[in-house]
Amino acid sequence: MKRKPDKPQAQVMRRVPDGPYTLTVEVARDRRLRTSARWTLHGETIRVRVPARVRSDQLEKLLDDIVARVLKQRSRSRQRHDGDLEQRASQLNRAYFDGELRWHTIRWVGNMTKRLGSCTYGGTTDGDIRISSRISDWPAYVVDYVIAHELAHRQFPNHSPDFWDYLARYPHTERARGFIDGFAYAQGDDPDSLI
Repeated sequence: MKRKPDKPQAQVMRRVPDGPYTLTVEVARDRRLRTSARWTLHGETIRVRVPARVRSDQLEKLLDDIVARVLKQRSRSRQRHDGDLEQRASQLNRAYFDGELRWHTIRWVGNMTKRLGSCTYGGTTDGDIRISSRISDWPAYVVDYVIAHELAHRQFPNHSPDFWDYLARYPHTERARGFIDGFAYAQGDDPDSLI
């Protein structure tokens, strides 16, 4: 019987201040990696896998580069952050998701012409939520649904049955989906492609 390789054990290497947040950098040495490192960001944790034989000085430089890249992108996102949307998202989070969801930024964007909203998962923009400014004058329950939809992606980064069950905590889900279906029909679009 072939033995599975051991899963690399991560250790916390750094804690880095990032505005109102503190990022944790976890590093795992991985015998399966030969030459390059892999990293992901989720929430406030940067997880880095490095080749098992990387030297300490190389590791420090690599971590410096990764942290600098993440901090630069997160700072840029916070500069475009929208306080009113943040307050609205926070209220929805408390009211329907027991305050358990966390995101990095939320903002209106004017360049989203097809989709109504998006939420990034992983990478330097993990937790950045964008809402199309073209819906800003739609009924409040529909805008709140779009925000709640993107917030729910922080728990489930897909459209699985678990995602839809979780999103159903927002009480106007079906009504808002009906509005979006009608809008899509009038535009000749598929409603599922909008959100």
